[in-house]
Amino acid sequence: MAKEATVTPEIYRAEQSKMNRAIPGQSLTNDPANPAPYEQAPKFTNVHEANEYFWDYMTDEEIYPKLMTALSNGVPVMKIVQVVLFNEFQKGLVNPDLMLMLAEPLAYMLIALAERLDIDIEIDGEGDEEEGVFGVQMEETKLAELQAKASGGGFAGNGVVTDAMAVEMDALPKIDSLLSAPTEEEAPAEPEAPQQPSLMASPEGQ
Repeated sequence: MAKEATVTPEIYRAEQSKMNRAIPGQSLTNDPANPAPYEQAPKFTNVHEANEYFWDYMTDEEIYPKLMTALSNGVPVMKIVQVVLFNEFQKGLVNPDLMLMLAEPLAYMLIALAERLDIDIEIDGEGDEEEGVFGVQMEETKLAELQAKASGGGFAGNGVVTDAMAVEMDALPKIDSLLSAPTEEEAPAEPEAPQQPSLMASPEGQ
């Protein structure tokens, strides 16, 4: 019978050190003169200003097609919300508290954009209900409300999408121009070269 290997604290710490994880207290040793963006005061401190920024971000001509393509491919709304918010948090635009407060408004924005293009969307993927958003579970009633808004039609952004945003949304490109493969334009037909008269042909008029 094989003898079970004993994992000592020394072996555990040695293996743990190979995982490139942060050492406890490492952030306290960072140079205070060059703090990371998320260690400084955030750019946005209220939901209203942050909402406007994220709306402009999500409707950007480069970002908007990618988001709509992801939704049409079945990526859940809350997964996209987490990625977008976490990226902007790392840039120092929002703090953790505001990041959690923005999860619901961003979800409504994505639902409104997707509904305009008749995209069938998912709010949460399998198992995401337990995982939550950044580890914080949303109320079941809130998730159900989001899902109902996504599938019920006639969604107006739940007050998050303002009239000005709605006007901008109407000017966004349609889904066909985003997801359809570009087709090469047909090259104009080249004019037929005039036929050279045969040397053996009879002269015209004879």
